[in-house]
Amino acid sequence: MARRDTPRRPNNDGGPERTPDRRRAPQGREGSFLGRMVRRLIVWGGGVALLGVIGVAVAVLITARSLPSYDRLKSSQAGQMIVVRANDGSEIVTLGPSYGKWVPYSRIPEVMKDAMISVEDRRFREHWGVDPIGIVRSVMVRVQSGHWRQGGSTITQQLARNVFLNNSRTFDRKIREAVLAMALESKFSKNQILELYLNKVYFGGGAYGVDSAARKFFGHPGDQLTLEEAAIIAGLVKAPSHYSPTADAQAAVDRAKVVVETMKDAGNLTPAAAASANFDNVHLAAEQGQNSARYFTDWVLPQLDLVVPEVDQPIEVWTTLDPVAQRAATSSLQGNVPSGVQGALVSVDRDGAVLAMVGGTDYVTSNYNRATNAVRQPGSAWKLFVYLAALEAGYTPDDRVVDEPVTIQGWSPRNSGGTYAGPIDVRTAFAYSKNTVAAQLGNEVGFGAVANMARRFGITTPINTQPSMVLGTSDVRVIDMVRAFAEVQAKGTTVVPYGIRKVTTTDGEVLYSHRPETQQQLVPNYVAAAITDLLQTAVSTGTGRAAQIGRPVAGKTGTTSSNKDGWFLGFSSGITTGVWMGRDDARPVPGLQGGTAPARAFAAYMKVATAKRPPEPFETQLKLPQWQLEPDDEAMQANPDDYFYVDPNGNVVNQDGRRQGDGSGDADQQPVPQDENDAPPPAAANDDFLDRATGRQDSARQRQMSAPAQRPPRPGATARPLPPIGNPPQ
Repeated sequence: MARRDTPRRPNNDGGPERTPDRRRAPQGREGSFLGRMVRRLIVWGGGVALLGVIGVAVAVLITARSLPSYDRLKSSQAGQMIVVRANDGSEIVTLGPSYGKWVPYSRIPEVMKDAMISVEDRRFREHWGVDPIGIVRSVMVRVQSGHWRQGGSTITQQLARNVFLNNSRTFDRKIREAVLAMALESKFSKNQILELYLNKVYFGGGAYGVDSAARKFFGHPGDQLTLEEAAIIAGLVKAPSHYSPTADAQAAVDRAKVVVETMKDAGNLTPAAAASANFDNVHLAAEQGQNSARYFTDWVLPQLDLVVPEVDQPIEVWTTLDPVAQRAATSSLQGNVPSGVQGALVSVDRDGAVLAMVGGTDYVTSNYNRATNAVRQPGSAWKLFVYLAALEAGYTPDDRVVDEPVTIQGWSPRNSGGTYAGPIDVRTAFAYSKNTVAAQLGNEVGFGAVANMARRFGITTPINTQPSMVLGTSDVRVIDMVRAFAEVQAKGTTVVPYGIRKVTTTDGEVLYSHRPETQQQLVPNYVAAAITDLLQTAVSTGTGRAAQIGRPVAGKTGTTSSNKDGWFLGFSSGITTGVWMGRDDARPVPGLQGGTAPARAFAAYMKVATAKRPPEPFETQLKLPQWQLEPDDEAMQANPDDYFYVDPNGNVVNQDGRRQGDGSGDADQQPVPQDENDAPPPAAANDDFLDRATGRQDSARQRQMSAPAQRPPRPGATARPLPPIGNPPQ
């Protein structure tokens, strides 16, 4: 077969073009599929990593720009700290997170800085918020041990978590924590970050920051820490509850020794200094226990909402509590209360400042405040209001009454012991707490008047007006009864118990200062003097003899039926105190009477509370108003011929019964005109006109209704109005 030659195309130089070889070259040398994939992964991975770095950088920059200023970070906190102080400035209790005083970086002891860096973040000065070497080391330990033994979080990350995040262990939280840490590093210096950390990290027991921890555990500020103390505090960060010196002192010391060794290994402590650390010289501050003062703070702190505006900064509440008086109140109550019985005590100064408050025998076992929350029957202590009403109505301590069986609206009260003394004076009836006399007085002045008197003197609980109310069947609070007796001591003027003197910030800025209440006169001075006379007699010779303390004391006992409650309330040298004892379930307590255990507890407390005060005699001299003077005394002060009174129609009536100017009666007793132009005197103005002019509408109406009918004036004496309710015995 002849060969066909393929024509050749000319080439560029005019010669025939060569036909290309259509056979493919071998492909093995151009690279495998796996190699190409690896290269692609590297390219794409690098691109993604670059994008990630860019994204992180952008996130860090954006986060850094949105971070608060350094001053705002200093003032931020996880909750409000409230330090409650007594009247001498001593700390009663700290509630909420305690941040103490802010310690600037320059004043933080070097041993504290070195200890914290050594144990928590040895490479703190080298990394930029996140420590890759620390993370790798943590992962290696995790692989070797099978669980996490070493954290990879830096001090900056811990600060970011404490300030901005929570403690959840999610991946998302760790990413945000890392971004925040780098943002903090980009905005603040290392010294600023360490200062923030040391003033905000939690050390247990509610203490945030080195100053709070130093004060809580060692009793002094955070800028005075020794090596041993700094090591103990630094060791708390890992497990505050486990290594707390107040919870386990030995565990705290063992952990602190590890911190000292870590400081030596990190080069922050010489071997000689590490060897000289002596933890036997460390003195722990006394732990603030759950003592009886917590009853007082539980009563005071809710009042903050009323006296200060909403603030989220740490505050200090300066109270009226007297530590010496509080300890005396606690011991006197615990030393006298019968077994299985609860008790309460409230003591106030003359201006209402609460000096001591005990709401139970043990705050740990029962934090129910019986001094302010419990309502119990006061028994005969309620007779304070019965006799106040009677004294205001015209009775005096020397007036005669009769202690005898009585029945009022079907109710027949009995005296303790079932005996009756017959005719006695008011003073004796009160001193020996005669129930029949109190019932008669209450019935005479009106049970509503007794209830009104109790309301006037600060009783806030419901009051019944049944006849038996005179014996204290209405429930009351201890603090209300103490207020009433304090108002008697204040000569019948208002006294409002209070517990907060001032509220300040930790820097001393005053947010609130107590202002005295405007005093109001509750009863006339002579009534307050008379009831003080009765109260003093009850202690000197009556049922309250066990309350004597060697100086003037005025007070009253109270015992309820079946001995369910025992009371003693009284005052001396400007201090008023009330004591209650009884069971929470209101079951009878054999032998419990106001004149026994409560009176003895009162005396034990008052001997301490008044020790530094001079004795004060009571003002018991009656200065009766003009209308209450005896008729014989009145006759010596005026001419009997000048006697007159006003009849119900408003006309002035002479002693012989004639109205002036009406032409009645004998002609020789009619007024003789001095001039023919003189006109007879006009009729007296009527009551309505006089009442409107003088503003005495209520009192005038009461005199008009009661005076002429109930107590006609005696001949030869100047007329006098009757007391508002009832008439004194003749």
